[in-house]
Amino acid sequence: MSLVASYLYRDGRRVRPVPLDEHVDCPADRSEFVWIGLSHPCDREVATLQRLYDLHPLAVEDALKDGQLPKVDVYGDQLFVIARTAHLADGTIEYGQTAVFAGTSHIITVRQGSMRSHQPLREQLEAAPDLLGRGVDYVLHAVLDFVVDGYLPVVTAIEDEVLAMEEKLLDAFLDRPDIARIFTRRRDLIRFQRILLPMEEVARKLARSELPTIDGEARAYFADVLDHVRRVEAMVAGLREVLASVFEFGNLLEQQRTGTIARRLAAWAAILAVPTAVAGVYGMNFTYMPELHWRYGYFTILGVIGAVCLLLHHRFRKVGWL
Repeated sequence: MSLVASYLYRDGRRVRPVPLDEHVDCPADRSEFVWIGLSHPCDREVATLQRLYDLHPLAVEDALKDGQLPKVDVYGDQLFVIARTAHLADGTIEYGQTAVFAGTSHIITVRQGSMRSHQPLREQLEAAPDLLGRGVDYVLHAVLDFVVDGYLPVVTAIEDEVLAMEEKLLDAFLDRPDIARIFTRRRDLIRFQRILLPMEEVARKLARSELPTIDGEARAYFADVLDHVRRVEAMVAGLREVLASVFEFGNLLEQQRTGTIARRLAAWAAILAVPTAVAGVYGMNFTYMPELHWRYGYFTILGVIGAVCLLLHHRFRKVGWL
């Protein structure tokens, strides 16, 4: 069943359930309105609401099609708003859509792909009848604020993952799965920003433009939603920079460690080159070579080799190569 909830509200209090095929004549003073919540509705149900509440066909088409970008459209005395939801599923950011039809005496929410029910939001508003009694525009603000608040757990989880990457980077090289995860998260954040930018524009229009069904006093509430979107956008931009710095820092550390290993190998190669060179000279088997018949020549050569190797070892340790 796609109908989640449908109630008539008067002065901020629930009056009675409203069947989907019933049209309620509410007074023009905004004291009464109908709030209908749908989740993955069928075409027949939306067609019924379109006929009863005079919904624009283009808006209905967008509401039934998931994957729309956030936007605000004005159709006569009604507003049509699309917001994008986000949640983490098995480490992947999944997106949904919430479409809102807002008129003077009705507000209809249509959820597509969203995992967060509006039931806690409805209960929260019903517990504050003074706010709920102000009209449809305050419910619209609450729905958008609910959607934007759902972004924070996503960003926080990614932030914890990025910090874990930073800690691991100090102890070990970045392996292939780590690098793949960095680029995956970077791609996720880029896609997330593509959602946040139009969401910011939606909140800005509702906070600063003259729009039907939006009372002047309600704009301050939409300005608060705008601040929340900007805060999340700043966090996402910061995480993108941190991911870039993690990758660059990882490359620098790998280069530094590679350079250290190369210097250490070069130092040992220089030390081992001394006995190799001496042994190579005395292994040429020429008949007339100096010191071949010297009684203490063998021990002297070993001593010279050992002294030179110790001297080189001392020098390389002093300059930090060993």
